Amino acid sequence: MSERRLYLDRGIGETRGVVTLDGRPERLLIARDGGSTTAKLGARLVGRIRKVEPAFASAFVDLGGVEALLSFKPEARPVEGQSLEVEIRTEARAGKLATVRAIGPAEGAPRLLTAAPDIAEQLAGFARNVQLVEGREARRAADEAEADALEIVHPLPGGGTLAIEPTRALVAIDVDVGERKGQDAKRVTRQANLAALAVAGRLLRLKSLGGIVVIDLVGRGHDGNALMTAARAAFAPDNPGVAIGPVGRFGTMELTVPRRAPPVAELLCDAKGRLTDLTLGLRLIRAIETEGVAQPGARLTAVCAPEIAAAAQPFAAGLAGRIGARFEIRPDPAAPRERFDVSGR
Repeated sequence: MSERRLYLDRGIGETRGVVTLDGRPERLLIARDGGSTTAKLGARLVGRIRKVEPAFASAFVDLGGVEALLSFKPEARPVEGQSLEVEIRTEARAGKLATVRAIGPAEGAPRLLTAAPDIAEQLAGFARNVQLVEGREARRAADEAEADALEIVHPLPGGGTLAIEPTRALVAIDVDVGERKGQDAKRVTRQANLAALAVAGRLLRLKSLGGIVVIDLVGRGHDGNALMTAARAAFAPDNPGVAIGPVGRFGTMELTVPRRAPPVAELLCDAKGRLTDLTLGLRLIRAIETEGVAQPGARLTAVCAPEIAAAAQPFAAGLAGRIGARFEIRPDPAAPRERFDVSGR
């Protein structure tokens, strides 16, 4: 039976929540201080219909400086200028607006009515009656989840690998049998494919990826019924909204998985796939805090690239509140951008 555990890392500058499935990270939730809470998943707002597009059965909704998209049925077409109470169904992501569902009529200017659930509340919804773990163990779980979420190639239990690469149109998943051992090739490929489906479901949730997903299975002559059963089990936590197609003639399985939150990589990385200065600055703050706990009373020096020092500086006061003003962040133009050194004396 699968076991889920919940972790909450209350860091300086950001809070991270992790769900693990049988010891491996399954979901990673990140909320950064100062971020907009208007169009977060589950928030309820009054929105005003700005423009109706009958040809696409969609309307643009002004949420108060933020725009979202509302799909409607012909018999429930809204009117431009109308106010509606709406709930965020999916958050905005690169090149895409947030989407909302209509709850009912409303009055007044666009505004937030009910904030989205915070990370602790979201975690509780993924595993009921499970105690929330905080502290050092939660930080380790969050760091591991971040690292896994940014990897492309992942190992499969029993051998082989799974590669996940999002594109503009879809998410491509490649299964490789690698050095998985066994004399019966058909049995080996069957086991690899079944393992890959379970791992793919977990990793897509971890990376917060969805939409059209194409899985390139290994081998030929697939057991379609077994693979369909495995896929339904692997993606059951993503329902409602999952649709799974049969294995095609070219050995691929296609499915659609609902998108609800933006990909983790969009938050942590820039358009070129590099970790942002803010991501690295927050990692530096956590590293100094960890060293400060390990060396109580020591004077700490963190050496890093100038842009990372600048990104970390706004969080220095919060760090001083936890470990005391006994650290220095020293910018060094020669320091590698994604590496920093924290030492005590």
